[in-house]
Amino acid sequence: MMTKTAKLALEDGTVFAGSQFGAEGEVDGEVCFNTSMTGYQEILTDPSYRGQIVAMTYPQIGNYGVNQADVESTGPKLAGFVVREVSRLDSNFRSEGHLHDYLAAHGIVGLAGIDTRALVRRLRIRGAMKGVLSTVDLNDASLVAKAVASPGLLGRDLVREVVPERACGWTEDLDPLATLASAAEGAPPTKSRPHVVALDYGMKWNIARHLHQLGCRVTVVPGTATADDVLKLDPDGVFLSNGPGDPEPLTYAIRTIRELLGRKPIFGICLGHQLLSLACGAKTFKLKFGHRGANQPVLNLQTGCVEITSQNHGFAVEEASLPADLEVTHRNLNDDTIEGVRHRRLPAFSVQYHPEASAGPHDSRYLFGQLRELLIS
Repeated sequence: MMTKTAKLALEDGTVFAGSQFGAEGEVDGEVCFNTSMTGYQEILTDPSYRGQIVAMTYPQIGNYGVNQADVESTGPKLAGFVVREVSRLDSNFRSEGHLHDYLAAHGIVGLAGIDTRALVRRLRIRGAMKGVLSTVDLNDASLVAKAVASPGLLGRDLVREVVPERACGWTEDLDPLATLASAAEGAPPTKSRPHVVALDYGMKWNIARHLHQLGCRVTVVPGTATADDVLKLDPDGVFLSNGPGDPEPLTYAIRTIRELLGRKPIFGICLGHQLLSLACGAKTFKLKFGHRGANQPVLNLQTGCVEITSQNHGFAVEEASLPADLEVTHRNLNDDTIEGVRHRRLPAFSVQYHPEASAGPHDSRYLFGQLRELLIS
């Protein structure tokens, strides 16, 4: 399976040599790490990872294979994938194939056999860095120079690379395995099907599944849509999705949200949370190495409960910039950053983490129920 040498070079001059798996080639991106023990296929297909080379901290990846049910978009969207060891066997009743073959089929370059602990330690100390992953150029000096010259994430609009081409309806419910924990959301409304327009900036499909499972009629539109485009669909509420990269260059999205505020209830997740905050007058900043994993503790300031959450973001809302209209509702217990806000006057709220999970804990699924209450009230 792994016959060729591959190398990962960081912009600080560090080079890791290992074995290639998946596709061959050369890619650049911001190198980050994810601490999840499972859910690698959901990570691979999460559009929020566009422009990033993702290293998994768990030592063996691929042991339960891949399957179509666990994809979160049309296919892998990240730049490259780094692991300590690729499992030689995939053993699970849901498995439909091997991780190596899946990456190869989608043109994703993988690197295995490196000391991922050393890589992650370097990223935690120095911060996320630009990097190049290659199976074709194995010259250390050349790779480092390419890493230094690569564009990185700041100031780039990566959303346009992952948004859908056109609006469409969504009719798929949650996987039967996922509905085992759905009691916290309550029963879906029976007298009406409130219409939610989801602005897709790189949305994980499990979000749309949750909305449909709640009994909502869901229309997914490109994140580049204008407020007029959204309002013409006559929604009862608007959802702002997750997505990749730096939120501040997305002036079109910020303008759309600003024009929708107060006219329709709004709920945002991850990038949608950052964009809602920007539309209200706040600012964002780049985290040192981001929050990526399925074990992030978040304090719900309204209930006092701690939720274990799934997260994937490299930017956060700057607390000092919060306008008076926004109230902090959730806080990250690892670094005290903002994990949720609510508008004090208008029906709008958002969270930085992923209550739809997939994969990850289901502690925060109640948030979809809160959106439903706004839609039918």
